[in-house]
Amino acid sequence: MIRELSLTDAYYLILAIRWTIGLAFLALIGGGAIGLVVAGLGASRFRILRGFAFGYVGIVQGIPLLGWLFIFYFGLSIWGYKLPPLAAATLGFSIYAGAFLGEIWRGALMAIPKTQWEAGVSIGLSYFEQLRYVIIPQAFRIAIPPTVGFIVQLIKNTSLGAVIGFVELTREGQLTTAATFQPFSVYLLVAMMYFCLCFPLTRYSRIIERKRRVVR
Repeated sequence: MIRELSLTDAYYLILAIRWTIGLAFLALIGGGAIGLVVAGLGASRFRILRGFAFGYVGIVQGIPLLGWLFIFYFGLSIWGYKLPPLAAATLGFSIYAGAFLGEIWRGALMAIPKTQWEAGVSIGLSYFEQLRYVIIPQAFRIAIPPTVGFIVQLIKNTSLGAVIGFVELTREGQLTTAATFQPFSVYLLVAMMYFCLCFPLTRYSRIIERKRRVVR
């Protein structure tokens, strides 16, 4: 039965935001852990370790995010592992985020001039001490803007979770549209909510980037 769009529908859309934020947060935690490993391997002095990192990044980035969601939600069920939508989405997004964050952070590490490493050696620092006290603090400033930019993309990409039945903001919009048959109004509200989530992060990223230029 078709009904009118009401404040209750807007309330349910607002409630669905918590699942969008929750999925993005879980993906960021899992992807961040993977990304640290990928960045470390990619910046390693050993070719075989760099090969593992580049291979992982190449494979993950070569498969669409939707493909990873299908693999974990539909693919694993073939072998009897039926994951709930949240678990499948978290795994898919974590694998995906790990590749991109790893490349961002590896690039930040590699952007530090070689002379900085040489300066660390000249004062007797070990390899890990060079990373901790010299390289990582500088790479951190470089990595913040692209990392925040990727988080914005990650939040928007959580909408793909609707394809496997995960009820986040976009999926709730689909359900509301089916009940009210007012897609323009519903998806306009959904778009505004995504904007409210992403715009502050985008502004923050630009502020950080300007500050980094001043520091330089």
